[in-house]
Order: sequence, then structure tokens, then C-alpha cells
Amino acid sequence: MTDVSHLRADCSRCAALCCVGLAFAKSSDFAFDKPAGRPCHNLLADYRCTIHPRLRDSGFPGCTVYECFGAGQQVVQVTFGGRTWRDQPDLAQRQFDAFGVLRVLHELLWYLTDALTFAPALRDELQRAYDETSALTTADADALLALDVAGHRHTVNQLLIQASDQARAGLRAKRRKPDLIGANLRRADLRGASLRGALLIAADLREADLTTADVIGADFRDAQVHGANLTGALFLTQFQLNAARGDAATRIPARLARPKHW
Repeated sequence: MTDVSHLRADCSRCAALCCVGLAFAKSSDFAFDKPAGRPCHNLLADYRCTIHPRLRDSGFPGCTVYECFGAGQQVVQVTFGGRTWRDQPDLAQRQFDAFGVLRVLHELLWYLTDALTFAPALRDELQRAYDETSALTTADADALLALDVAGHRHTVNQLLIQASDQARAGLRAKRRKPDLIGANLRRADLRGASLRGALLIAADLREADLTTADVIGADFRDAQVHGANLTGALFLTQFQLNAARGDAATRIPARLARPKHW
């Protein structure tokens, strides 16, 4: 249950769904506005990006941060059997909508896989939730679009909260306030802290210890994690690492990749 290879984006088996189906606004993350459903100006006919090697320098750091947890290739290869929005334009909206549902399900699978490694007392419940969620990802487009994905996410999240509480029980760390934008947490002992949904935008986490800190949903955009210990952080994702600023001294879990911009 530690294999998460299917929960990583494989753009070669997708059809640039994130570059078409998603909207973005001109900001520090994107150089121009793009509405949902319209291909990005930089997208080629073969689904590759003309500026991929220089996205950050071209004003698109947001693209380098995004992670679909493998939902893109699942939609194209499994849900739609290799058919794409470009080959069959009448499929476009359904394919984009299914992508949104599957991204949520795949993200939940990531969290459940992680929880299985640190909450042995809940193993049976976590495994059942994993199996149920995994089965949903193989459904056809009609079933996916009819799914109460918010309800399923809520149910799974209650179990993830239990797993987190068990893993952090002996540390008794206080919950941090949710707004930590720009906070000075350098060298902070955050072991066992609850940082669920915390705004850590541009926070100084250099050399901080986040072992067993619950970081599910935490916003790490431009957070400084140079030299920080993130190896035991609960529910940490590639998406969060990509959004942060670290270096070679930042300790990260083996299942995650060190971002190229660090």
C-alpha cells in the first residue's frame, strides 16, 4: 500500500486537461487570464507546452506547482478509453468535469495511503475507505458525474482526522492559528502540531521541525522551508512542496520529489 506511482501525474498519458479545462487569472502565478474550457495559448497540438522548460521565467510559476495526483491520465486512458477533448469535441465538457471529480478522489487516495503508514489502529477502516475510493475511480463518466464527491470527501476526511489525532496523541501540540501568512516560525518546534488548512503563505519555516505535524490542506505558497524537517509531516503532498521554497538541506519524505526550482 506504499506504492503511490499511480497517484503522480503522467502528462505523456494525459491530454493537457489542466491546460484546457481549468481557469486561471493573471497574477504572480500566471501571465494572462484564461477561462475554463479554453486551451492555453502555449499549448501545442500534441498537448505539449511551448514554454515548459522556462515556465517560471515566463510568468507561469503556477503551472509548475500544480499536481493532479494522476487524475489526468486516469480520465483519458480509463474513463474515456483514450478518447480526448480534441479528437471528439463533444466530449470536452464531460471530460473536464470528470477530471475535477477524479482529482478529488485521487487526492483522497494519497491521504489514505499516507494514513495507513502511521495509524495502525485504524488500518481496517482506512483500507476499506481506500478500496471504496479506488473503486469509484474506475467508474464510467456518468457515474463519476453523478457522484456526491463532496459527501464522499467529508466521510473520508472524518477518518483522516481520527488517524491524525492518533498519530499526534503523545505529542499534545497545540493547534496553531489558521492565519500564519508571513509568520516567523524559524526553527520552530512544530512536532505534532495541527496545521490543517493553515495559511502558511510566505511564512518563515527555515530549520523548523514539522515531524508528525498535520499539514493537510495547508497553503505553503512561497513558504521558506530551507533546512526544515518535513520527513514525518502528515499528509504532505507534492503540490505543497512545489509551492514552497526550499534547498538541498530540506528533509522531505522519500515518496516525494525535490522540486527543481529549489
